[in-house]
Amino acid sequence: MSLGTLKKVLICTVGLYLLLFLAGNNSVLGTEGGGGAYPNGAEDFMAGAVPPPGIYFLNYFTFYTADKFMDNSGKSAIPDFDLNVTANVFRLLYVSKTQIFGGNWGMHVFIPLLNVDVELPIGSQSKTGIGDIIIDPFILSWHFKNWHFATGIDIYIPTGQFDKNRLANLGRNYWTFEPIFAFTYLSDSGVDVSCKFMYDFNTKNKDTNYKSGQEFHFDYTLGKRLQNWHLGIGGYYYKQLTSDKLNGQRVLPDGNKGRAFAIGPQAKYDYKNMSFVLKYQKEFEVKNKPEGDKFWFKFVYAF
Repeated sequence: MSLGTLKKVLICTVGLYLLLFLAGNNSVLGTEGGGGAYPNGAEDFMAGAVPPPGIYFLNYFTFYTADKFMDNSGKSAIPDFDLNVTANVFRLLYVSKTQIFGGNWGMHVFIPLLNVDVELPIGSQSKTGIGDIIIDPFILSWHFKNWHFATGIDIYIPTGQFDKNRLANLGRNYWTFEPIFAFTYLSDSGVDVSCKFMYDFNTKNKDTNYKSGQEFHFDYTLGKRLQNWHLGIGGYYYKQLTSDKLNGQRVLPDGNKGRAFAIGPQAKYDYKNMSFVLKYQKEFEVKNKPEGDKFWFKFVYAF
């Protein structure tokens, strides 16, 4: 297989927990450099402020669309590429009154439902079902006058369907361990500066013998609270720091390292024990990933 053909043998995860496989020279080779397990851009206002002790239900609905797959030079690499991912993710969050190191202990679980539609020169495919479930049994959160902090380790369980011969998959077929640290600064005047930082450690995909590199990424928000409304801009930054490996060898000279930056407007409205968030995020400076647009609607309910 030539280097030029190999560069078109890719996999990308976008929206929530998406895998793609492309074929070349009448063979199928799975690669997994071009996106992480986490749906970048999911968090926004007050991202570091875990709510008070109680039980909370959160629903994330997102739609991602892209018609370009960028190579390591930031140029479109696949003609007639088209990708649409619709996801609805259910999250249940429990925050206890128990304190450890002065912070409240909590836990959560995410259950994603996905629809993936991909179109390539070699064909098209669609798949619908449950993606990779996420759990975190040990979340700690601290609250001060203007500052809020949270930390934990999210664990991505390979529960989504995976077939190395498919173009569209619902799961990644390997575990990801993701330490997180989030903070929010909320001034007395209502200025909200929030970030959620994450670092991903991926295990090997046993079906493809492919190991994705380590990834650093964060969601960010700069906003203003106006009574029941929160208005601002936000998005995410994603960068893969170590190379992907296939059969123990680095993939391509560049390691197939992904990169992306996204920004866009967002708004939140609080009503009694509920809140509603609308967001749009446009991707820029993309390498080894799809480049597209992401739309979000998030609903939060406090029991």
